Amino acid sequence: MNTNYFSKVRILDGGMGQHLLAKGLKPKGSLWSATALIDKKYHQLVVDAHLDFIKSGAEVIITNNFSARRVRMAQNNVEEHFNYANEKAGELALKAKEISKKNILIAGSLPAQNNTYVLDQRDRKIIEKGFYDQAKLIKPFVDFFYLDVLCGSKECEIALNVTEKLNLPVLVGLHVKKNGKLPSNESVDEVVKKCKTKNWLGVILACVSPEIIKNSINEVKKLNLPFGYKANLWKAEEPVPVHKFASPSDEIGANPVEVMGTRDDYTDTKFLEFSKKMVSVGATILGGCCESKPSHINKISILKK
Repeated sequence: MNTNYFSKVRILDGGMGQHLLAKGLKPKGSLWSATALIDKKYHQLVVDAHLDFIKSGAEVIITNNFSARRVRMAQNNVEEHFNYANEKAGELALKAKEISKKNILIAGSLPAQNNTYVLDQRDRKIIEKGFYDQAKLIKPFVDFFYLDVLCGSKECEIALNVTEKLNLPVLVGLHVKKNGKLPSNESVDEVVKKCKTKNWLGVILACVSPEIIKNSINEVKKLNLPFGYKANLWKAEEPVPVHKFASPSDEIGANPVEVMGTRDDYTDTKFLEFSKKMVSVGATILGGCCESKPSHINKISILKK
């Protein structure tokens, strides 16, 4: 792919997991959106969810394997479906692209390999195996990898070792807290200086509120990289790991909205106003995360250049 792809404004998709729940997915345990990959009856739902975002103007869709990391599947006693689920995430994204007949790109999700929003303290070799196992399964279907909500330079370095071995470019998504730091207590600038390689397509603030993005954007702007965001619309200012509200033993998993709430007041028009301000300071990578709906993506799609 063109490594300068994000040098002009591009539109990413929104929150696939939450959109699947809104369309009728009944998650099991703490599997969340991975349920839709394991259970064949939901496969068309995944395709339709991708198509909703494509029809709304997304130029990049992200594979739906965020919760199909090995540790989450082992916790839910479905580890034997790990390969199947991750391959299926790639297949379903590609199917949606083919149905749409649009020249979109597919980004392969490489999420934090343990809990979301917190630094992974495990041994580096265990973490690297997790990234590699997912990456090799989705690689045949994707144009680039997306480091999905990473929390520090340790995870970033390990994931980049994997993406370089597999020879695909990467968009780096970093999670930032209210204090402007990653959960590792590093600044975005520190992480980029430690980890940046020639394969980077850009860096975005990942699953972060619009307010935190606004407060952090000037630091990101100084990195001399294409930059932007995938904004969440949780009511909670700082989202919590899934294990805080969902148990692998639950027959029916909880919807994260029950704990973190949704910002019904954050309309598509408000999201457009926010996005215009971010574009005015140089952001070129615009998208949504949890609770960002196709309507939000459709509204900001007018900013494409």
